[in-house]
Amino acid sequence: MYIMKHVFFACIFILLFSFTLTSQTQYPKDAFRSPLDIPLILAGTFGELRSNHFHSGIDIKTKQREGLKVYGIGDGTITRIKVSLWGYGKVLYMAHPNGYTSVYGHLQKFSPEIEAYIKKIQYQKKSYEVEVFPDYGELKITKGDLIGYSGNTGGSAGPHLHFEIRNSATEKPTNPLLYGYEVPDATNPSLLKLFGYPISDNAQINQSNKRIQLNFKKQKDGSFLADKVNANGTIGFGFVAFDRQDMAANKNGVYSVNLSVNGTTYTDYDFETFSFTETRYINTLIDYDYYGKYRQRIQKCFKSPGNRLSIYNTLKNNGKINIVEGLSYTIELLIKDLENNVTKLIIPVEGKKDIIKIKKEEKKTPNYIVAKKPNNYTVGPVKVYFPSNTFYENFYMNLENQNDTVTIHNNKVPAHRNFTITFDASKHSKKEQKQLFIAKLYKKGNPSYVKTYKRGNTFTTRTKYLGTYTLAKDSIAPKITPKNFKEKQWLNNYKYLTVKISDDLSGINTYSATLNGEWILMEYESKKNTLTYNFDDKILTTKQCVLKVVVTDNVGNKSELITNFYRK
Repeated sequence: MYIMKHVFFACIFILLFSFTLTSQTQYPKDAFRSPLDIPLILAGTFGELRSNHFHSGIDIKTKQREGLKVYGIGDGTITRIKVSLWGYGKVLYMAHPNGYTSVYGHLQKFSPEIEAYIKKIQYQKKSYEVEVFPDYGELKITKGDLIGYSGNTGGSAGPHLHFEIRNSATEKPTNPLLYGYEVPDATNPSLLKLFGYPISDNAQINQSNKRIQLNFKKQKDGSFLADKVNANGTIGFGFVAFDRQDMAANKNGVYSVNLSVNGTTYTDYDFETFSFTETRYINTLIDYDYYGKYRQRIQKCFKSPGNRLSIYNTLKNNGKINIVEGLSYTIELLIKDLENNVTKLIIPVEGKKDIIKIKKEEKKTPNYIVAKKPNNYTVGPVKVYFPSNTFYENFYMNLENQNDTVTIHNNKVPAHRNFTITFDASKHSKKEQKQLFIAKLYKKGNPSYVKTYKRGNTFTTRTKYLGTYTLAKDSIAPKITPKNFKEKQWLNNYKYLTVKISDDLSGINTYSATLNGEWILMEYESKKNTLTYNFDDKILTTKQCVLKVVVTDNVGNKSELITNFYRK
């Protein structure tokens, strides 16, 4: 018994020691080098609030230009290469032997070895967009090797390097700044707005039972003090804030949030890591109604219905505060960045039941959405189907129809899953149907193509966005125009050949190009509407060259460009 007892405690000690050791080495500070040989200045931070997702890496500024050398941060092997028109554009994934994977997005091009590898596959598949998973060890990288050049490909809004470090086992992204990268930051996060939320049916804040903005002032010690709040019932708080690193004017995301009540922590969360499967639940962390109206994100310090985020370290009563009449409360909000710069706000709350002067109004309609159940509606010639758990909570939905246009509520309610919209197009002739597509209408009434599936007289789309949808018609074929050359021109000293393509309505769907009858790779840059061919790809054996470019839009309208040029 004595021996067993000591063995038991020895095992516990080993487990605790191993856990401590693992915790201390969880984010190695000296294992990786920087992906760039320039000071790290950030345009975006990890966990930053983006449209329907948290930012999964850091965006490193590249001096407003493309072509900076990008290096492998450690020994490893390339496990994934993807080239796409959107998302990360040209991106590399590299697995490292210490259990992490690094990601390099929006590249202009890859290193010569990787570029040759991927172009061979593009020519085999006759496609610019490809995704490949090289065998482990097939493309080995030594720490500091050139792997590519920074760019602006994909969904990038400007030249920068999107950089991630993921856990290879869980595929969860982790905050790259936890690995010892130095980004100077001596400035506290900036607090812009504070809001109070009456949550329970009988709750009120300053005689209001709906969201209310609260005033605060800066104190001599640098902290903030809110005006005294009179409240009753279950309430919560939210705020608008940003963080700014040195040498950059960008309004980036904050790292951690802590809310305490009379010294007891109610909410504590940070952006150390998260799962891609949960990232869309960002729409439960922010006040989506406010975002829909003002395009500004309020971070809620309490957990709303449908919130399944794992970012919380502490959550008491889901961050909701029960205010009792006659009692006083001191609410403290701490907003931090990764360098532990802190913005502190004190909110004095007095429990007081008063006459409600500002009342919440809920517009009731015949269409009550029960989030956990499927919901099916017919609105004129349009059917709308919401699978179960499309939405985070129940609400009254507004549905309207006029001819071939249906309005499905508004942009102030987020959808978590795809729902289906089906139009009956039987009143249109078969000829006309070929040129029709489902479009989403934006504020100025401009139609934007959404993926349309046609089956007989029914047109269907799947989307996650509420709003107004219609059947639109596109009868005009795309335009193709030579950009950097003219018909029958000599192009001896040209490195690239570029044409401009555009479509006035439904958008470009496919394109292909041949040179002297052979397929060639033309890179499509959707932000510039250009197709570019690199003369290094093929050795031309004839002086007179015939270029043929074929472009179709999303309803099948097709255009061709056939042009001649000369090259020795």
